[in-house]
Amino acid sequence: MSELRRTSPGDLYFTTLSMVGWIDLFTRECYKEIIIDNLRYCQENENLEICAYVIMSNHLHLVCSRVNKNLKELIGRFKGYTLKLFLKEIKNNIAESRKDWLLELFHRSAFKNKQCSEFHL
Repeated sequence: MSELRRTSPGDLYFTTLSMVGWIDLFTRECYKEIIIDNLRYCQENENLEICAYVIMSNHLHLVCSRVNKNLKELIGRFKGYTLKLFLKEIKNNIAESRKDWLLELFHRSAFKNKQCSEFHL
């Protein structure tokens, strides 16, 4: 495993999570709320300590650590769960004018990433 992907419990990390193709998904409030709710859950239930975060239009920056547990593992679960919520919101939100385009782009990007099955954000 690359040293860049290893984390140690309690250490502080600057992490960036970006959207495939730098799509500006976070210009819509509903997607920002999903991120904030999931971060709050991780703080309350998964020992995630957040010093600072900023949600940009197409990516998220975090300065964070995880007490007594592996941050990398939590980030992986966070991304997977958030993906499911984003897809549900995209599919069910009648106000999402980019629905077909977003789903097609996320579906195509999954073929480029061996870790993903049907969609990749």
